[in-house]
Amino acid sequence: MAETEAKRIVALSGDGVGPEVTEAAVSVLEAVRAPVRVEERAFGGRGIDDQGEPLPPETLQACREADAILLGAVGGPKWDGAPKRPEAGLLVLRRELELFANLRPVRIYPSIARASSPLRPERLEGVDLLVVRELTGGIYFGEPRRRWEEDDREVAIDTCRYDAQEVRRIAALAFQLAGKRRQKVTSVDKANVLATSKLWREIVTETAQAFPEVQLDHQLVDSAAMRLITHASSFDVILTGNMFGDILSDESAVLTGSIGLLPSASMGSTRKGLYEPIHGSAPDIAGQGKANPVGAILSAAMMLDLSLGRADLARRIEQGVAAALDAGARTVDLGGTLSTREMTRAITSELGD
Repeated sequence: MAETEAKRIVALSGDGVGPEVTEAAVSVLEAVRAPVRVEERAFGGRGIDDQGEPLPPETLQACREADAILLGAVGGPKWDGAPKRPEAGLLVLRRELELFANLRPVRIYPSIARASSPLRPERLEGVDLLVVRELTGGIYFGEPRRRWEEDDREVAIDTCRYDAQEVRRIAALAFQLAGKRRQKVTSVDKANVLATSKLWREIVTETAQAFPEVQLDHQLVDSAAMRLITHASSFDVILTGNMFGDILSDESAVLTGSIGLLPSASMGSTRKGLYEPIHGSAPDIAGQGKANPVGAILSAAMMLDLSLGRADLARRIEQGVAAALDAGARTVDLGGTLSTREMTRAITSELGD
């Protein structure tokens, strides 16, 4: 495909507020004249309703052939208790596309943080971190089972498994990313208790030898959770496993003042990625125009940068978001009154020609 040819983007708007925020992201891509061709496909609850599958075969094939995937959100109470859950489609998609790394950048917008973050402003100065979460291993992909013991006690068991290669590939990516930032990696584990964490620490230490310019330190997950609140600016890249990364990345969202502000990318060994805001489908506000589109818009910016090689357009979008927030643009979650579309227009008006 020629560099000037439009890249193929599959949009999986999904459920709840997903279609609203995805529409916002596509509007911003159009505003910066991104060289993309966007096609919508059924996914999640919509896939179940339309075709009986959260990830219909034609959707999976389109994602395989695409240059990148833009996701809104999946799930909702409509499918509670259903034989097939919308979220199952996302797990399968990550596995089929071998997307093993979830990247969640956390940047502070001072004009928002002063009003919305629960932390004092001085604790937020200089915060600019990236959580690199392993996405396809660990306890979420272990063997869950429930059983009755001989003494009639009911027990539940979840196994946690990592192999050396899974740890090595996510560690190498974290070091590569840190090399382009402030050259610091904090590997988070529970090596004082868990065998998987002991292996994790050993392999991360070994992998670090190939990146002598990057400083590595290890930290236990409990102390890392406290450090995120007390000294978040001391982090550059946080490297961690699936469950710890899930928890810590959501904790870090509190620093910004709203979970609606944060983007994410799921990446593999190629440039193809899946990009989505970290918030859920928020069915309680779906269709009301109350969703914050910033997370989805910044996810589109990450897509331009990481998958499409257009860092210039990504920076324009990021600057547009910052300018709109500095100018006072606020959705309901930020204490304002702007609708999803009004917030999107406030951002596009800052993009220039």
